[in-house]
Amino acid sequence: MLKSDKWIRKMCLEHGMIEPFVDRQDGGGKVSFGLSSYGYDIRVADEYKIFTNTFVATVDPKAFDARSFVDFKGDVCVVPPNSFALARSVERFNIPRKALAICLGKSTYARCGIIVNVTPLEPTWAGYLTIEISNTTPLPAKVYSNEGIAQLLFLEGDEVCEVSYSDRKGKYQDQVGVVGPRMLAHPGKK
Repeated sequence: MLKSDKWIRKMCLEHGMIEPFVDRQDGGGKVSFGLSSYGYDIRVADEYKIFTNTFVATVDPKAFDARSFVDFKGDVCVVPPNSFALARSVERFNIPRKALAICLGKSTYARCGIIVNVTPLEPTWAGYLTIEISNTTPLPAKVYSNEGIAQLLFLEGDEVCEVSYSDRKGKYQDQVGVVGPRMLAHPGKK
């Protein structure tokens, strides 16, 4: 069942589900962020990894070449035309065992051709969310740091899951910073 602002507020204040937690929609000349009726609008931090083809690397999720990115830190990130950037949330998350959050892009950016990938935050996952941002336009696109970038919708299961993200030692557990693709080690190999 989709959870309301009352449930989200309670989980944040009593269990630290989102830190820092903003108890209302905050905008005022900014892309809005904070608690909404049935979700929470997260902010993008000022750390980015912007795709580049300087080294003519191939994008391979099993053998990712870090040279595919240029690191950038600043108040405004310009994502090149028809390109992509990774960023991280300002907020740190601690998802309850009986809950799942789904990250969706905000319509303000979507109306400009900037798409945030749909991403699940699984039960017991904790950390800063790596945010995938695509510029689908033929023009450079601005993303504003410390402002809203995406909305989380929270669902609560009828029962507690048998195996959670932390139970299976998920590869993105407790991530800090902007984290690129990772592969789990093959069993028996080091």
